[in-house]
Amino acid sequence: MKSETSAAAAGHAASDASLGDGIRALLEDGQTLFEAEVAFQQARVGYALGRAKGIALLLVAALFLAFFTLVALVVGLLLALIPLLGAWGALAVVGLGLALSAALCFFSAVSRFRKARAVILDTEGGA
Repeated sequence: MKSETSAAAAGHAASDASLGDGIRALLEDGQTLFEAEVAFQQARVGYALGRAKGIALLLVAALFLAFFTLVALVVGLLLALIPLLGAWGALAVVGLGLALSAALCFFSAVSRFRKARAVILDTEGGA
């Protein structure tokens, strides 16, 4: 009877040890997985930032080229209107057209800003 009890106790001890080893291995695997995931995400962020620099540079170049294209169009429009309206008349027509376009963009931006501000202030006031 004593030998059966000591054998059962030894079996429980071995079972507890293997359970503890399993939990320990599971925790180590979880830690390894977490470290690998952190390293992967850091690599993704590094890649994205590296690509973002090039993308930003290309966007700035595109904006400069678009600006110079608009300047060329304005100069071309001036040159095309000079025979019809004279130099000062062409300048006045193109200048007024650009001023009206700028005013339209400005007032549209102000209107959108006011609408967005009203939505934000109403949301915060209701909270």
